[in-house]
Amino acid sequence: MSSLAIGIDFGTTNSSLARATPDGEIVLLTENYRSILYLEKIARTIRCWSGPAAIEEYLEAESKGRLVQSLKSFLSSRTLKGTEVFGRLMTLEDLIARILRDLREKAEAQYGSKVETAVVGRPVRFVGSSSEDDDTFAEERLRGAFRLAGFDSVLFELEPVAAAHFYQSSLDHDELILIGDFGGGTSDFSLLRVGRGAAHGASRLLGNSGLGLAGDAFDARIVRHLVSPALGRGSLVRSFDKVLPAVPNWVYAKLEHWHHLSFLRTGAVINMLKTTLAEAFEPAKLEALIQVIEEDLGYYLHRAVQQIKRDLSTEFTAHFSFHGIEATVQRSEFESWIAEDLTKIEGCIDGLMSKAGADRKDIDMIFLTGGTSFVPAVRRIFESRFGADRIRTGNEFTSVARGLALMARGQTS
Repeated sequence: MSSLAIGIDFGTTNSSLARATPDGEIVLLTENYRSILYLEKIARTIRCWSGPAAIEEYLEAESKGRLVQSLKSFLSSRTLKGTEVFGRLMTLEDLIARILRDLREKAEAQYGSKVETAVVGRPVRFVGSSSEDDDTFAEERLRGAFRLAGFDSVLFELEPVAAAHFYQSSLDHDELILIGDFGGGTSDFSLLRVGRGAAHGASRLLGNSGLGLAGDAFDARIVRHLVSPALGRGSLVRSFDKVLPAVPNWVYAKLEHWHHLSFLRTGAVINMLKTTLAEAFEPAKLEALIQVIEEDLGYYLHRAVQQIKRDLSTEFTAHFSFHGIEATVQRSEFESWIAEDLTKIEGCIDGLMSKAGADRKDIDMIFLTGGTSFVPAVRRIFESRFGADRIRTGNEFTSVARGLALMARGQTS
């Protein structure tokens, strides 16, 4: 069986994989393949599923196993080396490799060829990174995961640069473009010259910038304002002659990041919450919190948050529903919740333009990709600076994978 190279966009929330044929046709293996694992202990064996199969097994399980999500967001952490799963320590690289191995085997089955070489996307700035050393550390951990998954050769490319490579593949002229790539955990921006010359490897990267916030940060704001108060945030408890917060804020900080919720599912946390119930002013809210944690409802929470975020991208009013929590939300409310995040995104874009010495009027086109690019408030950042007529979109969830596939074809041609 011959070997071929593919492009892989391994994302915080979703992953996509593609290959480019010799004549330039792009074939997608998958798009929006959930970057998620579900593990169960059956007898003495730990069974593991990834992607859609993981979600299906999790939803059908009466006694929930371990749902592991958003692994990419931990890559820059030097303290989080892994996690204990049913008494067995699994490194972060082990867990990521489980997803990548499934993707590689699916690709081999579909394409009828061995897959040992990949061009892989990486963000300009990994989640939690504060320096280039952190980004290098995260990249090397990701490389290690690919090797564990059976990839012999891995070449990394910045995700916005890959999106630009896909964008330029249909151009018959030269352009100065700004790429905005919005993932689950990161927002990345690159300024490039692309076009006919770039199609022959002469693309010119003028500058890039990034920050560790995007869709997940927006999700956290929704949880903070809609979910946490209904689960006891701000509730009080009487302790002797003092009135104190019923639950420490760090519990709700975990709740805001749905992929951290399973970390609360420990005896120590559950005992702490149950001990508080007797003296709590609002015990029903704490009981609801305990149930969310014990039943590990992080995926259901994420699904509800994603739904209202999608609805508010097309409607001015939307309804939120999760675990008995019902609320009607105005788009203007949501935009007020994420205002601080939007300001950081604006600063990142303006900083890139200034650093590159580029004038707004010189930008020919803005190409936006990633799910968060659908949020109207994010679009307005670009419309106000460059004009709506210069904004282009398309294949928002797969443009990075498509660009990586084209680059992978270049590696083997």
